[in-house]
Formats: sequence, C-alpha cells, structure tokens
Amino acid sequence: MNRVGKIRIGIAGTGRVAQALGRLLHQRGHLITAIAGRDLRRTSEAAAFIGMNVRSVSLPDLPRAASHVIVAVPDDALPLVARTLAGSEAPIRVALHTCGSRGPEALAGLAERGASYGALRSYGASLGTLHPLQTISTREQGAADLPGSYFGITASGEALEWALEICGALDGHPLVIAPERRPLYHAAAVMASNYIVAMIDAAAMLMERAGVAADQALPALAPLIEASVRNSLNSGPVQALTGPIERGDEQTIASHVRALGDAPESVRNLYRSAGLHAANIARRKSPGADRSKIESLLTEESPEDEG
Repeated sequence: MNRVGKIRIGIAGTGRVAQALGRLLHQRGHLITAIAGRDLRRTSEAAAFIGMNVRSVSLPDLPRAASHVIVAVPDDALPLVARTLAGSEAPIRVALHTCGSRGPEALAGLAERGASYGALRSYGASLGTLHPLQTISTREQGAADLPGSYFGITASGEALEWALEICGALDGHPLVIAPERRPLYHAAAVMASNYIVAMIDAAAMLMERAGVAADQALPALAPLIEASVRNSLNSGPVQALTGPIERGDEQTIASHVRALGDAPESVRNLYRSAGLHAANIARRKSPGADRSKIESLLTEESPEDEG
C-alpha cells in the first residue's frame, strides 16, 4: 500500500541529518508536519529548510503533530529525548532513530507510551533504527548525497516496514543489522569515513614537515588519495595495495620510522597501526612472503616513544 503523503511525520532534532532527511522526504511527497528542537530560532530555520507548511514545535508537543517520528539527535541524547516524547498525552505510533551504534533499545522510554521492539511492547507500535551510511558535513551536502546511499536498519513490525519505505523513497539500499552487531557496523562506518579524514590530515601534516607549502599539501596528495580509493573499491584492498610494505622494502620502512621520530605521537601511532594492517593485507596478497622484519620495525619502540 502506498502511504506517501498519508502518514504524519515529525522530526526530533535540528542537526544536519535531521534537516537533510526532512528536506528529501518532503521533496518526495512525504508529509512532514513538524520538527522539534531545543532552540526556537534554530528549529524555525530547520523547518524553513525542510519545506513549506512544516511547523517548528517544542519536543513535548511533537507527538501531537505526528504519528511517526524520526529521532535524529546525538547518540547520548536519545534516552532523554525518548522520555520527553513519552511524556506527551499523544502516543507515537512508530519511531526510528538515526544513530549508527545503538539499536531500538535506545528509545526504550517510548515503550511506555505506545512504541515497542522485541519484548518492549505497548499498544502495537514499533521502534527501530534507520542510520544513513553516509558522511553529512552540511545539510545541503547531506540532501545531495543521501539519495542512493545504504541505510543500516534494525527494526521489526511496522517500524521495519516504515524504515524500508523511507529507504526506498531515497533510492537507498537497506542493510539489516542485528541489534548486538550495530557497534561493529558503526565501527566500520567510522573507519571508512572519519578515520580516512584522520589519515589524510596526518599525511598533509607530514608533507608540510617535508617542506611542502600548506596550501599545496592536499592538492598534491589528492590524485594519490583518489586513485587509491578508486582502486580499492574497484579491485578490492588486496589487489589495490602497493608501496614499500607490499614490496617488502624493509629499509624504506625503517627510514620512515626514524623520520617520524619527532612527529606528533598520534601520527606515529597511526603510521605504525596502519602499516601493521597493510602488512596483513600484503600477506594475503603474497602468502609466501615474509613480512616479519617490517612488522618488528612497526612495533618496536623508538627512543622518542620511550621518553
């Protein structure tokens, strides 16, 4: 049954994810009735960004405006938001949160007021999660990049049905994740996004230490980064791996370790940890090759580490 434009959707939260999801669903014919946040001015701005006729309301008033709610707030705020929504006289029929690492239990406070998951049942409503597997740095970028993304879903019953509807409305692809495995799923997402950013930042820092001007470091690295990501995605990490660890070039790795002696500790640790995993990949690519000397170079402490 096509329910587009028939169910009243409310959004709890005014951050980038909340606004991007709200705008996209509104543009695709879904009835976004209201958005709620702590700051009235910010909430009004978010409502205007999502689209016409979207009201800005307080969090306790959101259940009166919507039967289905998307909770897009920071992870640690989920329990408080759930309890606040549960305090309304109007029960919520379905609630989905957008947190990557936590399951529907994060909204357990709503189970007392008409929402459920697993053993948490009341009035036949549902709780679930709908996590966009996408980096969202601004609301505009999120609205542009969310369509076609994958979504980590943990839900059952009507919550699962609604999560799949939203995923389909965004031309997305569902990934059904067991509740107990969401931390692993989210750790993978963090490594594929945030940690790549950290790696690029560390590489740029080392380029500057090598004498490259700050405004040239990232442009110089960009073709290498883009080709490495493209090759990894197209051919797989094992086939894409190149460089001194893949070649077994011990002297080069030793020179890197020495040169990194006065680099920030976080950069040294990042180089060594990534190198050890690269050695693991190299072993899979060439099972007979010996990488033990390289692994020793990457694990032994230097004088700077000891001091």
